[in-house]
Amino acid sequence: MKLELNHDSEIPLHIQVENIIRDLIKKDNYKNGEMLPKEEDLAKRFAVSRNTVRHAFDKLVYEGLLVRKKGKGTTVALQTVSTRLDSWLSFTNEMKLKGIEVKNYEISTSLIKCNSELAKTFDIPEGKEILKLVRLRGTVERPIVYFISYFHPRVGLKGTEDFSVPLYQLLEKECSVVASLSREEISAQKADKEIAAKLLLKPGEPVLFRKRHVYDPGKRIIEYNLGYYRADSFTYSIDIKRENI
Repeated sequence: MKLELNHDSEIPLHIQVENIIRDLIKKDNYKNGEMLPKEEDLAKRFAVSRNTVRHAFDKLVYEGLLVRKKGKGTTVALQTVSTRLDSWLSFTNEMKLKGIEVKNYEISTSLIKCNSELAKTFDIPEGKEILKLVRLRGTVERPIVYFISYFHPRVGLKGTEDFSVPLYQLLEKECSVVASLSREEISAQKADKEIAAKLLLKPGEPVLFRKRHVYDPGKRIIEYNLGYYRADSFTYSIDIKRENI
């Protein structure tokens, strides 16, 4: 692409620079954390003052598209996935709506004997056998979320199903079980060695931890899910309406 400004245009120079940088960071060689050319180099290239380039960079930093690193320069911000708390989609469907290709890095199932916590969660005897599903998922660049799911025995999963497809569609199609309600708790945690290894982090780095209880229309629990998200790749957002008092 041409890195040129139209000095005769009515469009302010800093906005022209901003638009060029917006297009530039969409290119494959500048995606996800790559270093951008220095401000002084771009200023020379565009034949403008360094303040003009800085003005454009400031706007993109404010929008979260660029990140300034002291003593190093400016990089393209890592792509993050934002999800809403007032709507509920499977991870696959949510990523599809955002145009993000999902990659499954790991899918495994096992039958385990439930401990006291799981027995209490599912209201079943301790030691009863239940299905455990582990999934490590993300974008084509890297894993961003590690899911551990446990299912109530009544659901009827065998563990041989195709868990690469959207989970709740699979439950409805294969088990005639409809997931209609999700109750969630979200907190910040430090990644332990296992989670850090899965998500390509260093132990102690932050992760977003989500605990989810999923119910059918009869308010019976069907799934207990633990999700660990890379904090630099995932955000939750919610609209809160102020009530008139």
